[in-house]
Amino acid sequence: MNDFTIVDLLRHGEPDGGQKFRGAVDDPLSPTGWDQMRIAVGGYADWDAIITSPLIRCAAFAEELAERLERSLEIAPGFSEISFGVWEGRSVAEIHQTEPQALGRFWRDPVAWPIPGGEPIADFDRRVAVAWQSLLDRYHGRHVLLVAHGGTIRMVLRQLLDMPLQRIWRIEAPFASLTRIRVHCDPGSEPHLVFHNGRLE
Repeated sequence: MNDFTIVDLLRHGEPDGGQKFRGAVDDPLSPTGWDQMRIAVGGYADWDAIITSPLIRCAAFAEELAERLERSLEIAPGFSEISFGVWEGRSVAEIHQTEPQALGRFWRDPVAWPIPGGEPIADFDRRVAVAWQSLLDRYHGRHVLLVAHGGTIRMVLRQLLDMPLQRIWRIEAPFASLTRIRVHCDPGSEPHLVFHNGRLE
């Protein structure tokens, strides 16, 4: 066992259908999205295991990679994207045109201005925190890849950096972006953000 648990977080690539609110909408990756993820990973093979959201835009690539690298694959529902309620499946441009004030309020403060019918941001925060701690417990001292969503990755970073929950959308998480977090195995040690939107070497 190593002195550190290292978690690389990979956001899915571009899905079919363009830019839209697709928390629970299970769109597959577009051909561009597949290319983005394959390029991001390249020939890197240092992971001990691969964990993924169950949604197909994450899981399909994770399954391909796990098979190619002959690594174990875990489906972790706790890392699914936040549900966007009545905005699910609608384009960002459409919401900006029809409900600009509601959209602006949600970006500025999703706690005070949640999306009707959506998952409350505090519930999302708790769900991701439970899934993250479970990952750290199960893969203690190992190097793993987590394939997940923009919202999920932002929430992990928010928790690690102790940011106010209202400020989660200030973090950029582009398609196929990579983030690395290192956690010392000694109890009580501080976790570290090694890089965000970086490259594997």
